Amino acid sequence: MELKSINPRADIGQDKKAYKSFSQFMGFIEVLKQQDLNDEVIEKLNAEIDKINDAPLKKLNTQIKRSQLKMLQILEKEQKLVPKNYYKKTWMLLGMSAFGLPLGAAFGFALDNMAFLGIGLPIGLCIGMLVGAQMDKKAEKEGRQMNMEM
Repeated sequence: MELKSINPRADIGQDKKAYKSFSQFMGFIEVLKQQDLNDEVIEKLNAEIDKINDAPLKKLNTQIKRSQLKMLQILEKEQKLVPKNYYKKTWMLLGMSAFGLPLGAAFGFALDNMAFLGIGLPIGLCIGMLVGAQMDKKAEKEGRQMNMEM
């Protein structure tokens, strides 16, 4: 089974945001065509491509973003494929919320001044980026990293 292509659109030049998203998505599809994907995954990805091909211009940008996110989730879950810096970006947010806020609250209570709550956020950000960078390196060594950044 083969991955579908996106239908060219003549009206895309009217909306700059949609044009940018459309161009990036076309690059994403080209990278996916180089990957060794199984038929079940290709079928799910083709369903998302069909949604983009059927979307009107007004909703094209939103549909591209939704479909791209859904496709990335499918690729990560089914094939364990991720784009460059995927884990770094994901863990940056997790580090701030899971590590940064509790650390900031601990600083605030320990120093009896809740103004120190904000100190934990950059600490959590750094922790999250370190964890994510290590996971990205591991994915690259295992050959699970696509040659693109989202």
